[in-house]
Amino acid sequence: MLNTEILEKKHAILVAEFDRYIVEHPEFSKKIPKNAQIILQVYGDDEYNSWSIQLANKQREPGQKVVYVKVKGLKPPKSRLIKPEVALL
Repeated sequence: MLNTEILEKKHAILVAEFDRYIVEHPEFSKKIPKNAQIILQVYGDDEYNSWSIQLANKQREPGQKVVYVKVKGLKPPKSRLIKPEVALL
């Protein structure tokens, strides 16, 4: 049984990370045709992959090219704080 809320959250995270990757690696975006429908896929996550394809099919414009971007997963998140300090009051 699909849990749409979990899949939507996962998708939002993947889209944000993909956008970040494109900013950090602009050469990667040169492989993607302009105005292409990008379908994110995660190795080994058949449930998400199927859901992602269905979502993209609903949003695709007639004649729009499709590009699958396959990722192995996400690294664990890490803090970006710089030298935090504790102040006791």
